[in-house]
This record gives sequence, C-alpha cells and structure tokens, in this order.
Amino acid sequence: MKNKKLTYTEAIAEIKSIIEKIENSELNVDALNKDVERAVELIKFCKSKLYATEKNIDKILDDTEEVN
Repeated sequence: MKNKKLTYTEAIAEIKSIIEKIENSELNVDALNKDVERAVELIKFCKSKLYATEKNIDKILDDTEEVN
C-alpha cells in the first residue's frame, strides 16, 4: 500500500474510482490487472478495519454492561 497511513474512507474512495474505470472501460489489460490487484488489497484493508472496529465496539459495550 501507499507509504502514508491509509484511512477507511480513502480506501473506499479508491475502490470506487477503480470500479468506475472498469465500468467505463477506461483500462487496458495491463492496467486492469494492476487495478484489480489494488482493489483486492484495499478490500482486505477495509474488511480488517471493519472487523477491528466491530471488536472494539463489542468491548466498549461489554464494559458498559459490566458497570450497570
């Protein structure tokens, strides 16, 4: 991935951009392969972020229930 810290919002925007290029047939075969690989990388990143967020929210809710 890029050197700077990627955010979930940036990853989603990049995925949408890649999808738009594919739908508009703006990619040649070489670029298509590269962009599909990048999209898969971004999707894995997003899934990981969502999973981590879900776990964090579950922990927060569990901690809240223990207080009551």
